[in-house]
Amino acid sequence: MRTARLIYADSEHGADMLYAVGVKVPDPFVWFEFRNKTYAVVSRLEFDRVKCGATVDEVLASETLFSNRNRRKGTDVLISNLARKYGFGTVEVPGEFPLGLAESLRRRGLVVYVRKGAYFPDRQIKSTNEVEKIHHALRLAEMGLARGIEILKKSDIGRKRELIWAGRPLTSERLRGEIDATIIREGGLPAGTIVAGGNQACDPHERGFGPLRAHEAIILDIFPRDQKTGYFGDLTRTVVKGQASEALHRLYQTVKEGQSWVIHRIKVGVDGAKLHDQLTKRFTDAGYPTERREGRWVGFFHGTGHSLGLEIHESPRFSTDKFRAGTVMTVEPGLYFYGLGGVRLEDLVLIQSKGVRNLTTASFEFQI
Repeated sequence: MRTARLIYADSEHGADMLYAVGVKVPDPFVWFEFRNKTYAVVSRLEFDRVKCGATVDEVLASETLFSNRNRRKGTDVLISNLARKYGFGTVEVPGEFPLGLAESLRRRGLVVYVRKGAYFPDRQIKSTNEVEKIHHALRLAEMGLARGIEILKKSDIGRKRELIWAGRPLTSERLRGEIDATIIREGGLPAGTIVAGGNQACDPHERGFGPLRAHEAIILDIFPRDQKTGYFGDLTRTVVKGQASEALHRLYQTVKEGQSWVIHRIKVGVDGAKLHDQLTKRFTDAGYPTERREGRWVGFFHGTGHSLGLEIHESPRFSTDKFRAGTVMTVEPGLYFYGLGGVRLEDLVLIQSKGVRNLTTASFEFQI
């Protein structure tokens, strides 16, 4: 039975759909591939815009695919009409395909099956053009970081160690707002920027709230999406406004040396899982074991990194495969000890046939 590949999603949130068509459309629509030709099926509202910008072979107006006798214009009817028109009886869909739509298509006689694994495996290997887009998104993150560092440097230290900026307490929310506003002005979309100080930084995905304080580690994790291309950048730095304790200095230096150690060992064919385990052992040998203490995880209890592109977290993960040329990967080790604080440092690297290229240009400033 002749098979078509088929997606039904919007391309503002659906990474596979954006990869397939190359243009953002806010409402769900149909993409399909049959006999080595690709099609986007959109409403007349989007037709001209998509036709000008899409990377498919042909753009179809959905309204033209319904007969006058059948005025019910459901998506299942649309896809059934496409199947009759082009001559396929089976559709291969991604795992995120709507279950209700799949059942409706089956009732209409189509065979629907889900592709195992990545729908577009080529997404894992970035083209030169994709690397440039990721690089630009990373520049947006670096602009946001620069604004955050600028404000922290200009802030004063109050009597109770609270930071004061522009005559008011400097909170995680205020600093995040300044970072995000900078990114927006430059054409990016902030996506959950983290500004977490003190013990809050010991929860790696805590965004941060309330007053920021001097002499404590503050994690700034910035991962905007480029509004134009949809690609993400990712960057993390840890800073202290004021004087860091000797213990905090040592924690920071251990993470920084660990990150550098990993970056210098990444190359094609290296097993990421083994590298992660070796880094964890390095931290343990340095006196920072990963374990449960008083009901909390301490040490290094997340992955060393991940790939990114049209999604902030996408395959391959650092620890799931051997490295391949063309993969863009974060390297973001961290150590977290409640009562002392958290430190995480993150750069973005491109794995090449001969070593790696670090795409990140942001400097390391710990005590500011």
